[in-house]
Amino acid sequence: MLYVNNHMSKTDAADTRGPVLFFFLYTLLNFFYLCSCLLIRRVLPFFSRSGRAVLNRDPFPCSQKAQSEFLRTFQQYILHLMAGPPPSFCFVAFPPVTKYNHTLFGKNSARPKDEVQEIVYVPTGNHVPGNKVQCTYLEIDQAPRTHAVFLSKPSWMWGAEIGANEHGVCIGNEAVATREAASNGKLLLGMDLVRLGLERGATAEEALDVIVSLLEEHGQGGNYFEDDSRSQALHSSFLIVDRAEAWILETVGKFWAAKKVTDGVRCLCNHLSLKTEIDKEHPELRSFAQSQGWWNEEDKEFNFSEVFSEEGSVPQCLEKEVEIPKDLLTVEAMINILRCKSTEVHSEDFATTASAVSVLLQNESCQCIHFVTGTPDPSRSVFKPFIFVEDVTPVPKVNSSSQRAKPCEDGKSKWKHKLYKSHQCALSVMERDPEKGEKLLNVMHDLEKQGFEAFEEILNNSSTLDAAEVVDLFYDCVDTEIKFYK
Repeated sequence: MLYVNNHMSKTDAADTRGPVLFFFLYTLLNFFYLCSCLLIRRVLPFFSRSGRAVLNRDPFPCSQKAQSEFLRTFQQYILHLMAGPPPSFCFVAFPPVTKYNHTLFGKNSARPKDEVQEIVYVPTGNHVPGNKVQCTYLEIDQAPRTHAVFLSKPSWMWGAEIGANEHGVCIGNEAVATREAASNGKLLLGMDLVRLGLERGATAEEALDVIVSLLEEHGQGGNYFEDDSRSQALHSSFLIVDRAEAWILETVGKFWAAKKVTDGVRCLCNHLSLKTEIDKEHPELRSFAQSQGWWNEEDKEFNFSEVFSEEGSVPQCLEKEVEIPKDLLTVEAMINILRCKSTEVHSEDFATTASAVSVLLQNESCQCIHFVTGTPDPSRSVFKPFIFVEDVTPVPKVNSSSQRAKPCEDGKSKWKHKLYKSHQCALSVMERDPEKGEKLLNVMHDLEKQGFEAFEEILNNSSTLDAAEVVDLFYDCVDTEIKFYK
């Protein structure tokens, strides 16, 4: 059964300000009535006994019909969390709604369509007191020790859109616009804060504390894009996840609010979503809102998104609580949602340039598993597995930071790593020769299936993972993918 918990502004039922208001309310009620009918007819039947029979099957042995039904059901479910295709989004699912009772995290990254994202592994580091670290625009004090991190990042910047660390912490970043203008000064980007949180936080709450501390100390600002002609400064929201909990952190300049989440499914998009239930906040958050004339404590309860959202902005994710059958969500289901055209971004200027899904195992003695593309368009990309182990094999074929290409004729550096170039060639084949492209896509998905099968073996193996068996895992997957493209 599906339960919807929308937070709506109060409407005075006794307001009789003429036929215009009456017509508006009448139209609004009819709209919600139609939506309710569609919801009942389209969604609830799938959560009946017969629906559960389809949803609880393993994806690989399923018939094509059953698998299509499974994916259609879950796609409808996720799309009910959103009021339209978001430019970029991330989401988390907690047990018991996940098949193996593990926490699942996923994100699509929407960036300029010609921007390259690289995959970077940075090992644990010990640093001399007084050392500095150069972020994208700003140099700050380095921490005494940094955790190993695995990042999907725009190649030109220091920070990351998506990332994980060796302790099972994952963070996704979303750009948001608010009533407060973002600073154009060269400060910390939201993506820098993602990386800093991962490098310095061993739990989701530790990473949260790191981010807000640095935010208050240094502030956020600067162009989100490499191309100065597309200069835009934005605020940031973050989904910070570990094995046990998640924190939704939303910011307005140096001010912030955060909410803890431990169950269900939560989606975060490019707009403010926190309302009245806030677990942590900047000590001067409310006084700042009052000083701007955006909120009066005597008039109504403090609602973060109402106070700080741009006037006239329309939420792209709806805050809802959903009760769904146990063992519904799987890695494959998460990946197929990221591939759904309703959740991808394809416009004249922007596209889904990278995607990731992480499986955070509840047993802390077990390593988490992270699947990343390193290439644009998740529907035509391979999600490749990575596991944190000692002395993991470097993969220069997905890294462009250390081999910056010379500027092109138009003065822009394209930052193309080897996997990106090979993948672009494959995409051109798919578009030029559909029959050949379909065969190539099947090969890509077969390659991906091998990664899923290796993942299943790890989950079903009760013994401790042998690091020697997975130290080359990501390297081999990337190398094999490039060979297939040839």
